[in-house]
Order: sequence, then structure tokens, then C-alpha cells
Amino acid sequence: MGQLGFYINNQYCTGCKACVVACKDKNDLDTGVNFRRVYEHSEGDFVERDETVISNVQTFFASISCNHCENPACVQGCPTGAMHKREEDGVVVIDHDKCIGCKYCMWNCPYGAPQYNEKIGKMTKCNFCTDLIEAGESPACVGSCPMRALEYGPIEELRKKYGNTRDIKGFPDSSITKPNIVIGAHNYAK
Repeated sequence: MGQLGFYINNQYCTGCKACVVACKDKNDLDTGVNFRRVYEHSEGDFVERDETVISNVQTFFASISCNHCENPACVQGCPTGAMHKREEDGVVVIDHDKCIGCKYCMWNCPYGAPQYNEKIGKMTKCNFCTDLIEAGESPACVGSCPMRALEYGPIEELRKKYGNTRDIKGFPDSSITKPNIVIGAHNYAK
């Protein structure tokens, strides 16, 4: 199968957060714990013309979860080896038998993907809905998007189809962890 990744189309995302809700529901997440998050970014200005103020402000949204990075900082920061990358598909997962809940993975991840679960005293995060994929379905976030702004698949196929953009304003520099995402940047994104 190769390394899995996400395509995030900022052009289509309306910020509805259906992906966030679907992920929370599928993973039975508590309040404040979100494996997938939607960020809003606005830029532009107001132009004054003939005593009239014209809005040139643009807002776009970016849905993000764990990026199952090529060089995951969470894995490097895990002292027990609980956080690891699966060989068959590159998905970064947590072995709860090894996790001690130290939060090093959370502190190391520039995307805030690992989340601490108070009830079990261990770290949790997006596992790419591998159970759904194995059953022939899409990850919950992808399947729930009414605008079809999210897509998943082998990252090389996504890059061939959509390009290799993985840096947009407001996100950490992709050279840090080499995230397995492709971003269809909004026309007004920098």
C-alpha cells in the first residue's frame, strides 16, 4: 500500500467541522480532545476608494489531524517506544501497553496531534481509522465531509494528482517533520 496521507482542499473546506464531529464520534472522544481540528485563517485588508471602504478580506479553513509524518517528532520524543510508525502503511500509532502518559510526544509534535486521555492516563491520537480502511471504508473524517474537501490514499498518488504543497501560512514548516499531507491551498492563501 505504501505511506498513507491526506489531501486537504482549502478551496472547498467551509469550516463546518463535520470531520471533527465524525472523528470525535467514531473515537468516543471527551470534550476538549480532538484528533482532527479545523483552523480558520483570515488575511487581506480594506481598500478605501472614492470615500467607500471595500472589503478585501479572505477567510479560509484547514482541517488537520495527525499527518503521519515521514520524520515524526512524536516518535523521536517517545522514551518507551510506544509511539511508532507502522511499516506497512506509515501510520503513526500508540502501543498503550508501553505508553506511560509522559506527554513527550505531545510536546514534540508541532501539529498538536497527540492528545492526553485523562481517563486512561495515556496518550491518544488519530490512527487513520485503519479499522475502517481495512473494512473497505474511508476514514471517518473523509467520509463525513459534505464538500469532499478531504481525501486519503497513498501519499505518492495524492502528490501525483494534486502536487506537493504542504506549507501554508499558519502551519509549521514542513521541513521539520515532513508531513504526509498535500494541501490544495486556497486562492488567497500565502
